[in-house]
Formats: sequence, C-alpha cells, structure tokens
Amino acid sequence: MAVGDGLRLAITTFTVFPLRAGRVDRAAGAVAISVAPAVGALLGLVVGGVGWSLSWLGTPALVAGALAVGTGVLLTRGLHLDGLADTTDALGSYGGPERALEIMKKPDIGPFGVAAICLDLLIQTACLTALVTHPAATALVATATAMACGRLAVTVACARGVPAARPGGLGALVAGSVPPVVVALAAVAVGLLAVRATPAHPWQGPVVVAVATAVTAVLLRHLVRRFGGITGDVLGFVLEVSTGLCLVGLTLD
Repeated sequence: MAVGDGLRLAITTFTVFPLRAGRVDRAAGAVAISVAPAVGALLGLVVGGVGWSLSWLGTPALVAGALAVGTGVLLTRGLHLDGLADTTDALGSYGGPERALEIMKKPDIGPFGVAAICLDLLIQTACLTALVTHPAATALVATATAMACGRLAVTVACARGVPAARPGGLGALVAGSVPPVVVALAAVAVGLLAVRATPAHPWQGPVVVAVATAVTAVLLRHLVRRFGGITGDVLGFVLEVSTGLCLVGLTLD
C-alpha cells in the first residue's frame, strides 16, 4: 500500500532509523512528504529531551544545547545541512539555472555553503541553549514544534503546482505531489502543537509558525525562479531555514 510505503519512506528519508525498504514511487513520496511534519515533531521530542535531560543533570546550558543540536544532526545524517550548503553555494553563483544546478550536484562545499552551515548550527545551538533551561514540557514541545515547522516547509515546497528543476532525483519524485488540502491540514496541525510551545503566550507559537512558513514560502518562490523548480537540496534548504526561524521566534520573550 502507498500509505505504508510512504510512512517507511518518510522515516528512512528524514531519519537514520533503518526500516525494510518499501516501494519508492510518486504515490509513496507524496505520503512521505505529507507526514514529514509528524516525523519532525517526533525527532524534536528526542532532541529536546536530550538537551533538557543533560541540563537537568547539571550540564552547562550551552553544552547541553550543543549536544542536543548534535543529536539532531546524527539522527538526520546531516542530510538537510548538505542541502542547505549546496543550495546556498548555487545561489551565490552568477550563472544561469544550468550552472546553478551543476554547482548543487558537486560533492564539495564552497565558502557560501560553509558559512550557511556554521550560521545555521550556531543559531540552533543558541536557541536550544535557551530552551533547555525551561520546564521539560515547554522545552520538548518547543523543539518538536520547530522541527515540525521545518518539515512543514518541505510539505509546502512539494505542493501542487511547484515544478521539479530536473527530471531525476528526490525533487522530481515529490515535486507537486501534495494536494493543497493536505498542506493546509499539516499547517493547522503544527500550529496547534505550537500553542503549547509558549505557555505564557499561547498565541506566540502559532504566529511564529505562520511567519516562518510565510518567509520560507517567499524564499521558495525565489528558488523556483532561480533554478526552474525544486531539487532535493532545495528541500533541505527550506527545512533548515524554517527550523531556524521557528526556533528564534520561540525563544523571544
């Protein structure tokens, strides 16, 4: 069934957890992208739990935050960081779409990509350093919300009407595969989760998710114009940007 195959594909794509390979086709890809925010929320619970537990045990907040971010990188193979770096390098080029796509396919990372990864990890570490000092429920839900919001950006990027930049790869498999109603339902679900991320101001979490998603959608439009569509690297880029924006917003008092 496409649902079962899609769930397996979501877990194997967005995490390091090994599962028996199922069918990998457009139907399974659509399911995987649709449930990506839920996978992100579960990852966030683990990452937030690691950070808060270390802080509770007496680890300095900065160390706990850094180790929590490292846990997230390990649980996702750093796959999305690679997409962030490759897409940033491509954006920094002066060539046309073909030249940009060629840069994205290269295995090396340029100075733009290195800077993007460093800034991304620095922002996430700073935010988690702040979150791990909160009560356990707040820290875990906030981290889950941010990681779900990042995966929501991937769902948005694969909405109907968004083309693939090239015929092969993950982008071509999932581009334009998610119906608008599924995108809307995923956004509502993440927004509801966000209510508990900022208990002092219940409205703050949903607003942060909405702003992060809107900003990422604007960036996505530029990426589609620049490259001619989405690629797997573009999905990693919007995921990391949205996660970072959400974390920053959730740490604002």
